Amino acid sequence: QVQLVESGGGLVQPGGSLRLSCAASGFTFSSYAMRWYRQAPGKERELVAGISSLGSTTSYADSVKGRFTISRDNRKKTVYLQMNSLKPEDTAVYYCKAVRAMGDYWGQGTQVTVSS
Repeated sequence: QVQLVESGGGLVQPGGSLRLSCAASGFTFSSYAMRWYRQAPGKERELVAGISSLGSTTSYADSVKGRFTISRDNRKKTVYLQMNSLKPEDTAVYYCKAVRAMGDYWGQGTQVTVSS
């Protein structure tokens, strides 16, 4: 049974930090690229960051570049999103996604709220 379980979301003040985790099971994690997306109320889901299957390549949306860092641990079957200098506009539900040519898997999401 394929599962992607996000955790680490919560309420944080502007300028604060959070670290999201996405734990995978039921598939060969190291064969999949991983991505983090987010969806704010009333907006479309947007790609935030991506990392290749072995972790050698990363990419970021311009809106988070320099503030967010994506990483993965293939032994733990987990992908992370370190979020620093958080802004109110980062408020959204954050989703992880496993990506491969023959099919993708989504997690259920974790809420991040940035507010004073």
